[in-house]
Amino acid sequence: MKQILTGFSVVLILNLTGCGWLGLRDRSNDYLLAEETQPTVVPADLDSATLGQIYPIPVIPVNSVELVSYEVPRPQPASVNTFEQLVKIQSVEGRRWILINISPSEAWPRVRNILNRNGIPSAKAEGSSGIIETVWVNFNSDEDSAHRFRFQIAPGVQIDSTEISALHQQAAKGEEEGLDWPEKSQNETRESDMLSLVANDLASASEYASVSLLAQDIGGEAKVEIVTPAVADPYIQVKLSFDRTWASISYSADRGGFVTVDKNRSEGVMYVNYTEETTDEPGFFNRWFGGGAGDEILDVNYRVLVEAVGGSVEVRIIGPDGEGLNQAESLRLLKVLRGNMS
Repeated sequence: MKQILTGFSVVLILNLTGCGWLGLRDRSNDYLLAEETQPTVVPADLDSATLGQIYPIPVIPVNSVELVSYEVPRPQPASVNTFEQLVKIQSVEGRRWILINISPSEAWPRVRNILNRNGIPSAKAEGSSGIIETVWVNFNSDEDSAHRFRFQIAPGVQIDSTEISALHQQAAKGEEEGLDWPEKSQNETRESDMLSLVANDLASASEYASVSLLAQDIGGEAKVEIVTPAVADPYIQVKLSFDRTWASISYSADRGGFVTVDKNRSEGVMYVNYTEETTDEPGFFNRWFGGGAGDEILDVNYRVLVEAVGGSVEVRIIGPDGEGLNQAESLRLLKVLRGNMS
């Protein structure tokens, strides 16, 4: 019994004194002494494409409203899509793709894994461009031809989302070598079936823990960003076609709190009403005698302008009579509109 008590006392003393009693230094607070180090310099004759900042800090424009305005704004409403588990196939302008609300760096390893598990190994996987090309495969329903697919994985229009498209090519068996990829799928049914297979597999997973660190910038730059010029009104720049942008802005306006009163697609103008949500509820007599919001006639208090400029589309918000807004108000409304684009 005495030995047991002695052993218990030693354990208790070790727990109280920590590792310092054994001559080991406690390193739990060493991170407070960390200093900034110079970036790794790669020799000019070597490839440095895979190196970069792990946690890059975005550049804040000098003319940013946040640097000159001290009024604490109301929190921006969360995007309607933020909390949805979303995997769906979309189709616009004759092309189709899978939309999933995870980042491209998460989608990349999942797509590769899906292809491998289904017996469709990759012949090429290029993370910088977001392209996965499969080997030639055979289908039981087509014994005379060989088939292959090219997947394009790119950032989506929706925040923290990915778009996955597929291109199908077929050739007679024995004649596969040396063929260039076509501009569009040679068999849309094969393309649709492959996208459905990938989409169903992505939707069946409950969590997405795997991330490709080498593909953090996969698929290129973001398709949508808010631009704040030094001497002009801020706007949303969309690197897509006008038709796709118009559809996305219309969708976002309906889900982001805007009420579309009228719109003219040929002129690229939407006449909308946007009113901040309040927690005030109508009084008893107002509810009893039918003074509800459903009978209210909304006036136009903003215009949304959608204009093709060069190879992209610019979206601005102005006043009901065409007057400009102050920069803080314009940015606030653009962020609401941007948050629900899809």
